[in-house]
Amino acid sequence: MNIEYRFLQKAIVDKNDVSFAYENKSYKNIKPLKLDSENRLTSDKGIFEFGKIKKFVVLKERF
Repeated sequence: MNIEYRFLQKAIVDKNDVSFAYENKSYKNIKPLKLDSENRLTSDKGIFEFGKIKKFVVLKERF
C-alpha cells in the first residue's frame, strides 16, 4: 500500500476535498466518496482508477 492510497483513505474518512491529475486532465475540489476493492475511486465527479491518478493532493477544505 503506497502513501497516496493511505492519504486518500484518510481524506474519505475526514471528508476532505482532493485534487489530482488523471489522464492528462486536472481535477480540483473533488469530493471522494469511497474506494472499492478494485482500487476505483468513486467521487462526486465520476469514477477514477487509482493507478492512473498522479499529483494527488489532499486539500484542507471539507465537504
